[in-house]
Amino acid sequence: MTIHAYQEIYLSNAQAALRDAIDYAVNICNIPGEDFIKLFVVSSVSKRIENGEPAYLAGKSGIEIVNQVLEETMGRTRMTEAVARYERSCEYWIGWAVAYYQWYSGRRFREIFQAISFEDFQKMYYTLHEADISKFTDIADARVREYFSETNLKRIRMLGSCTQAELAKRSGVGLRSIQMYEQRNKNINKASAETLYRLSKVLGCTMEDLIEK
Repeated sequence: MTIHAYQEIYLSNAQAALRDAIDYAVNICNIPGEDFIKLFVVSSVSKRIENGEPAYLAGKSGIEIVNQVLEETMGRTRMTEAVARYERSCEYWIGWAVAYYQWYSGRRFREIFQAISFEDFQKMYYTLHEADISKFTDIADARVREYFSETNLKRIRMLGSCTQAELAKRSGVGLRSIQMYEQRNKNINKASAETLYRLSKVLGCTMEDLIEK
């Protein structure tokens, strides 16, 4: 069972903020969607929404979010005046749907957009924007799970060019335990905090990065 970062009553606020942000960035500021997403996922804004910080769930507007992302990542803001828009664009739907899936799955925005590109989301829009959100989450979940078919431990270890034996030696976690975690024969989500800390310290990631969603 997924533990959500914030209560469902705040979900509509998060969806409204992200839908307005992406719509504003792409259709008013003329920033290509893929480019804005690359900036968004490395900014503190994405992490704060993931963590359910009140200022980002019920405080900041979509325009404020875009400007903070640009200021953090590029050192500037884009003070383009907002205009009244009555149609719901493809980008509007993407922001709304992704915010829901992030809350539903507990995954990071970075992981979601790694598995499903902005272009892929644009293609989904035409068949899913009028469907129940559950249909979108089922499809998105399948795509994300397929992309991350390997355990987080194995994926992060291999990205760092670290062997299982080396990780065991440097972390003090048994080699057999590491092998079983990577083969899903042992649930890393039930590992002790000390084990997760030792592994994450060697791999240069957070303890949360090793948890399976």
